[in-house]
Amino acid sequence: MNWKKTAALVLASVFILGGCSEKREQAQQMLAQAKEENRHEATTFAMDTIMTFTVYHENGEQIMTDAEQEIRRLERLLSVTMEDSEIAQLNANAGKQAVPVSEDTMYLLKTAKEMDELTNGCYDMTISPVVKAWGFTEEEHHVPTQAELDALMPLVDNDSVILSEEDQTAYLAKEGMAVDLGGIAKGYTSDAVTKLMKEEGVESALIWLGGNISAIGNKPDGNPWKIAVENPLNTEDYVGLVEVSDCSVITSGGYQRYFDQDGKRYHHIIDPATGYPSDSGLLSVTIISENGTKADALSTALFVMGYDRAVELWRQSDDFEAIFVTEDGKVIATEGIADQFTFEGQDNDFTYETVTR
Repeated sequence: MNWKKTAALVLASVFILGGCSEKREQAQQMLAQAKEENRHEATTFAMDTIMTFTVYHENGEQIMTDAEQEIRRLERLLSVTMEDSEIAQLNANAGKQAVPVSEDTMYLLKTAKEMDELTNGCYDMTISPVVKAWGFTEEEHHVPTQAELDALMPLVDNDSVILSEEDQTAYLAKEGMAVDLGGIAKGYTSDAVTKLMKEEGVESALIWLGGNISAIGNKPDGNPWKIAVENPLNTEDYVGLVEVSDCSVITSGGYQRYFDQDGKRYHHIIDPATGYPSDSGLLSVTIISENGTKADALSTALFVMGYDRAVELWRQSDDFEAIFVTEDGKVIATEGIADQFTFEGQDNDFTYETVTR
């Protein structure tokens, strides 16, 4: 008889022989210990970020191998830098011809267009040529001239992404256009990995894809996962902890990728309306949602929008919550997540408040 089966039998005996809270606590501890025996961890590098998995399952090693293979498969479809990816081929044929795409790529392109409409252009996958001009695509940073930006901004045009679900093709109508799904692809990947793990029987896991975190179920002890919300001014610290189960927690902020030139800092989240790094008064936006794909896009879009417009969009929605960290030192949680959020930023001169619908 293996350890897991033995623990289950003992657990049942505890409940049968004793009903007091002490016995129940003892039983829960034994079950948690049994699950710890099946803890598996792995780290890999894909989609230009470090990815970490913590999985509680007797077949955890194989499940994590399956998850990594799924990530590699999606990366080969969605990467903007792999020359043979579907996105790279789409960009290479801009203004020339439509290209066939897989169901995954079609779904993401369609979702990206919908997110552009939902956010009034604050999320725009066609910002890619401008991002590249700033050097963030290939990490060769420099400040483009206004003339360079003026030439590129007409290519930021979500309406010129033409999708044919009937033919399963995509087409960029303007030569020089390019799309980059980096602001949504990792969220989609976390959803795909979560789905895969659940189908393989995982009931407790934490998936960390850079700034994208997805929780499956609760921790082995039955309590929610506690996810730290980073302090954008000091990434060795955090401004609070949010307790979650079965959802994604995704953060975007200018502090994550940036460069300094001539005494000024430029971050990677480009405002599609201006072509310059967003200057919205926010340091970071964290989105909590069961839909990791949407959360990924929203974390970027709400950062670009700024607090007031972001809150208005939240008030019109019912499928996400948010935590904002502002440049003037406030940490603001939407009311739907406030009871699950513990503020820890007071020692760093942050103040805390909630916003209601």
